[in-house]
Amino acid sequence: MVLMCLFFVDMVLIPGGVFLMGTDSPGIPQDGEGPQRRVHLDHFYMDAHEVSNRHFQSFINATGYITEAERFGDSFVFEGVLSEEVKSQISQAVAAAPWWLPVRGADWRHPEGPDSSITDSRLDHPVLHVSWQDAVAYCSWAHKRLPTEAEWEYACRGGLQERLYPWGNKLKPKGQNYANLWQGKFPTHNSEEDGYTKTSPVKSFPANGYGLYNMVGNAWEWTSDWWTVHHTTDERHNPAGPPSGTDRVKKGGSYMCHKSYCYRYRCAARSQNTPDSSASNLGFRCVSQEQP
Repeated sequence: MVLMCLFFVDMVLIPGGVFLMGTDSPGIPQDGEGPQRRVHLDHFYMDAHEVSNRHFQSFINATGYITEAERFGDSFVFEGVLSEEVKSQISQAVAAAPWWLPVRGADWRHPEGPDSSITDSRLDHPVLHVSWQDAVAYCSWAHKRLPTEAEWEYACRGGLQERLYPWGNKLKPKGQNYANLWQGKFPTHNSEEDGYTKTSPVKSFPANGYGLYNMVGNAWEWTSDWWTVHHTTDERHNPAGPPSGTDRVKKGGSYMCHKSYCYRYRCAARSQNTPDSSASNLGFRCVSQEQP
């Protein structure tokens, strides 16, 4: 009982309601951000913040689970956070995005490769290098599940309608940073105006209207939905995405997002990865239908 209380402490109630999902003014049209449509959702509970290294470590210690990145032996890491020694051992990059490098020994315990670690100072940062299957395994152990895309977006909006971000339409209200994003020129210079080069602690920056932290920026978050860019305009109740597919939807953007390259730190924005993908900017949070 004590163990389970640990995992329900940071959940908040998301009240049921109706919202406008997607947008008719897409920032990245090819991502299927539109059309806007009315969606009805029942109430649910959501983790107030991304699953942290500390919580994921408890899961690993209790189950002995081995993540897919650990089994595969590598994972993708942003070139800008790697040591020169690690970079010198890599000859292959992603052609369309050369700042992504496959790094041997990169996993949730070693976010920037074998010469990095999650020390005490990073235990409260979001767990990274977790695949969709890894996220599902954690959620199942904690008697939770991944949110649908509709649930995630509804929660992201924090009770606001037709706003770009969880807090409104201005990226920096009164000059204040509300998310961990890239400032400067991507991918060569991050000015760190928000105080972070990589991830930040999971409760950094102001929470939205529902009490949720870091719904945009910091780490991408897996959802349960299969990916599609074709959406009906019909009014829907508790939609769960298409019945099958090849990629899963992720939401929220990450610390690497900049408007010039990845304008996906908006509530309506979306992207996708294959379920076995892992990277140094990809994490998750859980939901539950029942009160914790």
